[in-house]
Amino acid sequence: MSAHIVYDIAPLGALIRYSDGTPRPPARFAKKLAAWERRNGLGRLVRKEPPRRPAYCVPAAIILNEGNFASGSVILVTAMREHSLDSDLRYEIVERPTIGMIRVLLSVGDNVELLHLADGREAAELWLAKAGHTRARLEEVTADEVGADVVEGRAAA
Repeated sequence: MSAHIVYDIAPLGALIRYSDGTPRPPARFAKKLAAWERRNGLGRLVRKEPPRRPAYCVPAAIILNEGNFASGSVILVTAMREHSLDSDLRYEIVERPTIGMIRVLLSVGDNVELLHLADGREAAELWLAKAGHTRARLEEVTADEVGADVVEGRAAA
């Protein structure tokens, strides 16, 4: 599927795989492997960026969290990758948030960003207390949301 379809139907917190369709090169070809890894990967959908029109047109995009790099229990770097909706890559929704999971969300201007996806309310509140985000809010993944995906045919995507 295209990035545009992911933008339209994937919920925040979904695990998204992207690929250019080429086979992975052998590890001995370090430069080719690094280039391949930039166009093939997996990440959690944390934001859907609407199109912007300051001085020039910037298309809408999806932002994927590809992982955190930590030292001990302290996160030093969060790897985020922005994919424009006009990208030539292919996307696949690997996993959707399940009923009862809790999204920790932060409003960023007119948009919302997923900070954390927890298995339950207690885990989300604990993460929020440790992280110290005072303006974040909690949102539960409901049966209605998951059911709408199934009824509208999005669960198989």
